[in-house]
Amino acid sequence: MLNQNQIQSISDLMLQVGEFQLEQQKFLSTIKVEEKSPGQLVSYVDTESEKMLVSGLLEITPSAGFLTEEETTTIKNEELYWIIDPVDGTTNYLFGHTKFSISIALYSDGKPVYANVYIPADKEMFVATPEGAFLNGTQFRVSTRANLNDTLIGTGFPYYKFDEMDGYLEVLKVLMKQTKGLRRMGSAAIDLVYTACGRFDAYFELNLSPWDVAGGAYIVQQAGGTVTSFTSDPDYIFGNSILAGNPEIHEKLLTLLNEQNF
Repeated sequence: MLNQNQIQSISDLMLQVGEFQLEQQKFLSTIKVEEKSPGQLVSYVDTESEKMLVSGLLEITPSAGFLTEEETTTIKNEELYWIIDPVDGTTNYLFGHTKFSISIALYSDGKPVYANVYIPADKEMFVATPEGAFLNGTQFRVSTRANLNDTLIGTGFPYYKFDEMDGYLEVLKVLMKQTKGLRRMGSAAIDLVYTACGRFDAYFELNLSPWDVAGGAYIVQQAGGTVTSFTSDPDYIFGNSILAGNPEIHEKLLTLLNEQNF
């Protein structure tokens, strides 16, 4: 879908936006912050980053439309469009943490064909193409650990819509006892790419938006992993939940989640 020149231009754009974010993070005390909804923060860094991404991607793929978190553009094309999260992990960013990322995914005829998740502070760029998944140009695969007691699992904590909290806590209780540990990075895109490259064996979370998961999910798939909702529904992009992991651990977590009636 994309040629090598376009892919290189996208990588350059991600680096440029990442440098802007790192530079602006030095001035946290002067950054104007708003609360879009309970628990959801946004700053001018989010909106300016998104404008940079939209402008740059329009030059690279002039016919594409956009689905973006901050809604800085109204350009639509249902056959070819980018899903963009300019700062995934905004709260981390605004509190001076390094675990935030830029996440983009290109969809063609309803299917992902390219994804890029860049973690500026770590200089790590995760890319998925039809040829596979790559970290800074080196191809990788999901982990091969098959027993829960050998695994490290990523998750996220709800910050609104707490009606499924009891079941979620029960799942956490089981995993605390049966795994090597649980981690919450504060960026779904990072959780997903860590799952893709084997730093986590699986990741699950509720109540996310398409831009949170589109890039990372395709990277997991192209690294040999499985991605569904908690109920095996393949429409995790626009659904209520996401479960990603190497195939063996994904299956085990799916069973555990189903036992809690998710």
